[in-house]
Amino acid sequence: MDYDVLVVGAGPVGLMLATELGLAGIRVVVVERRSEPDTAPKAAGINTASAEIFERRGLLPAIEAARGPLPFQGERNRAPFAGHFGGIQVPAAAVDEQDPLLRGRGPGWYLPVEQVEVERVLGRRAAELGVEIRRGADVTGFDADDDGVTVHLRGGGDLRAAWLVGCDGGRSLVRRQAGFDFPGTDPTITVRQATGTVHGAELLGQGWQYTTTGLYVYGPRPGWIRTVELDGPPVDREAPVTASEMDASLRRVSGLDVHVTDVADGGTRFTDHARQASTYRRGRVLLCGDAAHVHSPFSGQGLNLGLGDAVNLGWKLAATVRGWAPERLLDTYVSERHPIGADVLDWTRAQVAAMRGDGYSSALRAVVTDFLGTRDGATLYAKRISGLGQRYDLGGGHPLVGALMPKLQLDDGSLLADHARGGQALLADFAGNDELAVLAKAYGTRLKLVRGSAEGSGLSGLLVRPDGFVAWASDAGDTDGLETTLTRWLDAPAGTATTRRWPP
Repeated sequence: MDYDVLVVGAGPVGLMLATELGLAGIRVVVVERRSEPDTAPKAAGINTASAEIFERRGLLPAIEAARGPLPFQGERNRAPFAGHFGGIQVPAAAVDEQDPLLRGRGPGWYLPVEQVEVERVLGRRAAELGVEIRRGADVTGFDADDDGVTVHLRGGGDLRAAWLVGCDGGRSLVRRQAGFDFPGTDPTITVRQATGTVHGAELLGQGWQYTTTGLYVYGPRPGWIRTVELDGPPVDREAPVTASEMDASLRRVSGLDVHVTDVADGGTRFTDHARQASTYRRGRVLLCGDAAHVHSPFSGQGLNLGLGDAVNLGWKLAATVRGWAPERLLDTYVSERHPIGADVLDWTRAQVAAMRGDGYSSALRAVVTDFLGTRDGATLYAKRISGLGQRYDLGGGHPLVGALMPKLQLDDGSLLADHARGGQALLADFAGNDELAVLAKAYGTRLKLVRGSAEGSGLSGLLVRPDGFVAWASDAGDTDGLETTLTRWLDAPAGTATTRRWPP
């Protein structure tokens, strides 16, 4: 094999996956058809769950250094907001920040960081880890067999890898050629966005503006425009977004005498089609991010969903390559992430239903607006868009099992997340239980023991998987169920595990 894993696509999801694999010492190459990173406006923020991914790997300071301006939310006074649901502004003041899931995680449930900046941070980290990134390398096809995948590049030349992961977006070549089913709903709207010169911008409202013909939003950056038209998908999604197209769309939707005279750095065009692969794995080929699921980006879920896919898959694929993965570990990537993806698709479909200009949608919008203005409604929304509400069905009786690890500060001043930079699972001993130290030592580099107190947490012990999800927890100082849980996720202790390769 030339490589253990070949990743197609050097967007944020492909780079996130590559850094996770590189951290585990896996031979990985990322191939990308573009010769330079795409600078067109795309996702403009990461949620709390994604910020904590970067925190666990020591990359949050670099992400925060790249943060942009806060988006406008509703009124001209830029009142604080938690986000929007189909353009309906959700007041941040209504969110219960003492909710157990949100406490200590705010204020605010996302960082305004452009997707291209996320890619830059991850690209630098991948290079530090020795990950090979080949830009200008266009994949034309591949042949998969029981032992691996041979990938063909335009202009000649093949690469051989044990595993192939398609992180190549909504029009994924990997997904199509591998024959994944991709069911879903067809598009009904067209959204255009670009940064340009807008004459008459002072006439435009700030935040999401509903009109009889659609919606538009202007800002937060000067010249940044987004329009939503409700007349079906565009004729040609591939055509460049021109100034004249943005000009005509903005005037149609706003009904105002405004003009867009140029578009900088290109623009983007998308619809509300929502589709999801029926599975994310076929033999040696896997899908991750938009290659596995596509939907409108309303509420900013797409990038964050993909980053969650990548960190879930990364450690499991690394364990499989290295030969110590427990039986069926890789299949849990699909069983855990597919329901999360399906939920996000429905979340975005519901927003489109509230956007349409008919009387039914207007009535629905009024009801949803009232609900999202309440404490319960705003808090539910914050838990959804922050990513903190997502959980996996991992069994076990403790309420933390299956949830993201809590944000805990230890008595030495460090955060528990600071100890996750090496990418291992963490076994935290908050009660001085030597039995945990013995168990951790048996697992060698697969498991890192963290000892100290976490005042106020009520916890005596915690097992956190490499992706940041809690697999075991105890309040009582016991270790009931811990050995079984360790074996489930990390196999038998080092020296007793049977070395195996995952069957195709």
